[in-house]
Amino acid sequence: MFDFAGEHQNAVNFIFLFVTGFIAIKAIRTKNPDGGSDYVHLLFGCIAAVFFFLVLFQDVLGLVRF
Repeated sequence: MFDFAGEHQNAVNFIFLFVTGFIAIKAIRTKNPDGGSDYVHLLFGCIAAVFFFLVLFQDVLGLVRF
C-alpha cells in the first residue's frame, strides 16, 4: 500500500497498523456522558478498522489481494 516508502515499507506498515488500530479501538469504545455510543465515533472507528485489516491482510500477511 505504501510503495513510496521503499526499503522502509515494513516499518511504515507497522506504524500505520499501530495508529489505525489505536484510532479504531479508541473511537469504538468512546461513550457519551449518558453511556451511549456516538454515531460519529463509531463511523470513524469502523473506517479505521477497515483500513487496519486491509493493510494487515494484504501488505503484512499477504493473504489476500484486493
